[in-house]
Amino acid sequence: MRVLAILCVRNEGAFLLEWLAHYRAAGFTDFLVFSNDCQDGTDAMLDRLQGMGQLAHVRNGGPYGTEGIQFTALKMADKHPQMKSADWVLVADIDEFPCIKTGDGTVAALLAALPQADAVTLTWRLFGNGGAVAFEDRPVTEQFTRCAPEVIHWPWRAVMFKTLYRNDGTYGKCGVHRPRSIRDKARLETFRWFDCEGRELGGDFKTKRLFSDYGRPNTQLAQLNHYPLGAMESYVLKADRGRVNRQAGLGMDYWVERNYAACEDHAIDRYAARRGTLQAGLMADAELARLHRASVDWRKARFRELMLAEENRALFARLMMTPPARPLTAAEGAEMRRYAMLGLAAEGGRPPATPPGP
Repeated sequence: MRVLAILCVRNEGAFLLEWLAHYRAAGFTDFLVFSNDCQDGTDAMLDRLQGMGQLAHVRNGGPYGTEGIQFTALKMADKHPQMKSADWVLVADIDEFPCIKTGDGTVAALLAALPQADAVTLTWRLFGNGGAVAFEDRPVTEQFTRCAPEVIHWPWRAVMFKTLYRNDGTYGKCGVHRPRSIRDKARLETFRWFDCEGRELGGDFKTKRLFSDYGRPNTQLAQLNHYPLGAMESYVLKADRGRVNRQAGLGMDYWVERNYAACEDHAIDRYAARRGTLQAGLMADAELARLHRASVDWRKARFRELMLAEENRALFARLMMTPPARPLTAAEGAEMRRYAMLGLAAEGGRPPATPPGP
């Protein structure tokens, strides 16, 4: 079984080897990675990894047109030989780590637990900053253990998912969160979606849904550990880079909606030994180790450079001053969803609808 992970990166070489080692430990077999406009040597690392037979690397130099960098890459992914040979596909980010809780923690174990599934929604569990100020060159999955509650009621971004799906031609295009462009409508009828509680999903999950239901657990079999913030120094660099799929920048709003510390979760520790062995094997390559160290040095130097600008100093100070986000109660979340539905109805001219309760 060929299980493909698709990744887009820019200036994230310091995190690349942990990410790759973790995904291999979780049973992914193939990797298609797109890079663009890297100053930290991420592209050179990917070239080296490709030469070692670890992945396929494609430089995404544009032009990007109106679709943007990420969707331009995904259009290329749809036509790539790696996609054509994959049995299952997941489009992931460098800060997302599958945490499969059933069996031996591999994709094969997850699919064995959901034998009828053609698509599995891996719902985010947001891991906050945990008060880390300085960037450290050690595994993200070990540094950040404080996270959102298993059941969360708002915002909708906190229950977004990525989709592990069977690459059988039912969908024609991969997407950031889910497969897109239904190629075979007849086959879609029998293409079965499940969540990580083993519940079958229908309706708009098959066509457009991007987030799981609020207010109920969804992590029994697996979750997608999402580390969108990192250390405060890293967040300043992330804000400087901007979002890969839109022009809007990153500020305190993005930080507050993701900086949860209400719970502590160590489920991903089950991968530590396997991931560590695989990562050490990659670092045994002298050239790859040199490139990794260079990316770490670049990250530290770039932070010092950014601190010369007032807007970056202000952001950094605000990060240090702001406490972790307070999860909303079920009642507060329901109220926010009510307002959201009323707003959508007003914007689209549709009659208001009452969202489901928690």
